Amino acid sequence: MTTGKTSFVITGGTPLRGSVRVSGAKNASYKLMVAALLGDEKSRILNLPAISDVAMVAEVINSLGAEAKFSGEGSYFIDPKGLNSFAVGNQYGAISRASTIFIAPLLAKFGEAQVPLPGGDKIGKRPLERHFEGLEKMGASFSQENGMLIVTAEKLIGTRYRFAKNTHTGTETLILAAVKAEGTTYLENAALEPEIDDLILFLNNMGAKIRRTAHRTIEIQGVEHLTGAIHRVMPDRNEAVSYACAAIASKGDIIVENAREADLIAFLQKLDEIGGGYEIGDYGIRFFYKGPLKATDLLTEIHPGFMTDWQPLWAVLACHAKGTSIIHETVMQNRFQYVDILRQMGANIEEYSPLVNTDAEEFYNFNWQDRKETDIRAIKITGPTNFNGGEFTVHDLRAGATVMLAAISGTGQTILHNVEQIERGYSEIDKKLVSMGAEIKRVIE
Repeated sequence: MTTGKTSFVITGGTPLRGSVRVSGAKNASYKLMVAALLGDEKSRILNLPAISDVAMVAEVINSLGAEAKFSGEGSYFIDPKGLNSFAVGNQYGAISRASTIFIAPLLAKFGEAQVPLPGGDKIGKRPLERHFEGLEKMGASFSQENGMLIVTAEKLIGTRYRFAKNTHTGTETLILAAVKAEGTTYLENAALEPEIDDLILFLNNMGAKIRRTAHRTIEIQGVEHLTGAIHRVMPDRNEAVSYACAAIASKGDIIVENAREADLIAFLQKLDEIGGGYEIGDYGIRFFYKGPLKATDLLTEIHPGFMTDWQPLWAVLACHAKGTSIIHETVMQNRFQYVDILRQMGANIEEYSPLVNTDAEEFYNFNWQDRKETDIRAIKITGPTNFNGGEFTVHDLRAGATVMLAAISGTGQTILHNVEQIERGYSEIDKKLVSMGAEIKRVIE
């Protein structure tokens, strides 16, 4: 193993008990930090998770001449006044999809942006044309040179743009571009995720004029200036679901502090079907094992449906359920990369070709023409499973968390390498799980 890499050594078999406080949402956090660059004054962002994506975006902001200053637990002060460069370093593209989010504030300040083509999790092609077509309609021009994306616009002008398919980051990118554009922008078929509403709230507090009007339609009236604002990042619904699944799979009983029912409705509905226990209170949500789980079919959908990020985590519960469950992924092109590891741990999982009674291009949220023969769109899981330990390497964020859940709820020892992938999205996941009784040791090679 490469020097400095971190591994987790997990001993399974202990039910989780206790409580855990979820961090601020990964999928809102660093985007709010970038949005702060649109202001003329300092913003204060609270409840940011201690994850590598946040640290990296802070580093990028500082490299551009602005200031992202750590200011106590979960807090950064973002001062845009020193922003003096429109070029994001090429070294940042391979490790995150955050780079394209910088386009809007750099265009607003300089009329030009140079950003590396983005990387991030290898879970299928995530088409950037859904971002760029809208920016082109607003007056931006694109070119590529040496792995860098070069975007120019003398002036961005409000427009009406309809997304061909749902896109979380594309919606955020165009909102950021529209807030200081000339005139009014209407985004149709825009994403509905609560993290987007968190961004809208922050921008409106800075002086933007953004509102949701008709279903999936966002209206943005451009303004000349934005101030700074103080904002608390919403709780991470993916983290809440991760700990919920860990508790139920391990036959435990935990309280997830700050978990919000409104963010988790599709997950809670599925818990009712599979037989998982939960109790909603003003403290958050209690999740507990209340008896044998029963097989339940699952279809991922765009919000407000069952979230694609929850699908790998849910697979662990399906493995513990009695009978055969079907999981059908419709949002991401390739999100079953955890299957081989779960099979090695003892799971009975088969690839499955679902029948779709409508046009596939319309049914799936990814671009149907981009699919590969090797892509898996659905699986059948037959349980219950007794997970056994093993030694594995993590390849992406949610798959890594999924293997952690399987290891905790199984028997024997599991060694996980490359856990930096997990820590891109989870703040101190090992410490939080250990505080509830999990046996996890951190090893640095």
